[in-house]
Amino acid sequence: MATPLFSSSLTQLLWFARIVEAGSFAEAARRAGTTTSAVSKALSRFESQHGVRLLHRTTHALSLTEEGERMLMLARGLLEEVSQVESALSGIEGEGASGRVRISVPSSFGRACIMPALPAFLAAHPEISLEMHFSDAMVDLASGGFDFVIRSGPLEAWPGHSARKLFSFPWVACATPGYLAQHGEPATPFELSAHSQIGFWNLNKGRADAWRFRSPEDDRSVRWEPASRYLFDDGQAAWQMIRAGCGIGWAPAWLGASDFASGEVVEILKEWRTERVNMWVLRLERRLTPRRTQTVIDFLTGLFLPYESLV
Repeated sequence: MATPLFSSSLTQLLWFARIVEAGSFAEAARRAGTTTSAVSKALSRFESQHGVRLLHRTTHALSLTEEGERMLMLARGLLEEVSQVESALSGIEGEGASGRVRISVPSSFGRACIMPALPAFLAAHPEISLEMHFSDAMVDLASGGFDFVIRSGPLEAWPGHSARKLFSFPWVACATPGYLAQHGEPATPFELSAHSQIGFWNLNKGRADAWRFRSPEDDRSVRWEPASRYLFDDGQAAWQMIRAGCGIGWAPAWLGASDFASGEVVEILKEWRTERVNMWVLRLERRLTPRRTQTVIDFLTGLFLPYESLV
């Protein structure tokens, strides 16, 4: 038969030590934030269960019985050990709240969306040290020692991981109002060939990304291979060209969040959009989350709430 980890008798013995330490039932109850009746009943149950009297009670004072004097030494030792355990637990909780958090984020996403807000967050949480790796590649969380990674796309690529959605976003064709006023706005993707196109060279794939659309008439997928007049292997560099009015690009909406909000860049071919894509926080399954890691995740979750309604 299993033995309780901490029996009711031990709890009642702790109350005995607290009563003697406080000098009265009422003061012991006040210090513990409970009622005098609850404290008195705890001691009475111990005495009744073990057939022993620990205290002489009078209207104005308490005094130890002979058995009470013997038990008090044990009770005080137990109380000290419990205090040490509570102190150790507080220390462990404190350690969980402070320390280093190691994460991996997509390169352009991290620079464009996280970095502007990061200094203020870290200033508010001096107990947290952050190690952030910029990469668009698949990473091994275990061998890389990452607390979590941020990635977009289908979860089938990440078996054995727990996922928390940050937000969803569309990929959009876009340009500046000035460019469109000068060169006209295409009505379908097939009219893009008449425009300067700004492409992205995907280092992981070893080729330029195709632009993807979906026909509003028959829901057919359309894959457009841009004849890029300007081609970059850095998302932010490509975006700078779009916002400078050098042509039409195709990009994730988060890359130009502030420019879409201000109207410096506008979406075109909106009715040809494909489905929205989810951005995830990915962690190893069944791993407990330290408070410091959860604090960073909560910061990012709050940061990206407005991104659901960018464009």
